[in-house]
Amino acid sequence: MPKFLKTGKVVILLNGRFAGRKAVIVQNYDTGDKGNKYGYGNAIVAGIDKYPQRVARSMAQKTIEKKSRVRPFFKRVNYTHFMPTRYSVTNIDFKKIVSEESFQPEKRKATNAALRKEFEEKYITGQNKWFFKKLRF
Repeated sequence: MPKFLKTGKVVILLNGRFAGRKAVIVQNYDTGDKGNKYGYGNAIVAGIDKYPQRVARSMAQKTIEKKSRVRPFFKRVNYTHFMPTRYSVTNIDFKKIVSEESFQPEKRKATNAALRKEFEEKYITGQNKWFFKKLRF
């Protein structure tokens, strides 16, 4: 069976606090991987908890900056708890930002800040527009 859950694939989380949120696979661990200390297939994902709001041309610059903010998250998720989409994000190198060490409590804040900066930069430039819209269902 071909592997389609690769780095950069956009997924939708199905369970937990971030259910219904879009995320990108940063690193995946199949069941037989040596680096997989869990007994099941899982992946480290980075996604958006709070999506940017709608912006109008008539708004002040300060208001536009405030409404363009995103709140990111990253976590380890079991394969059964997310649904892959046909989309992928290839223009951000998440492996430089999120790694195994990022889960340590003292590094979480810095990692979230770096993720926020990358996501906001891509949102402002207009890349991957579908990823930054709230999922309506």
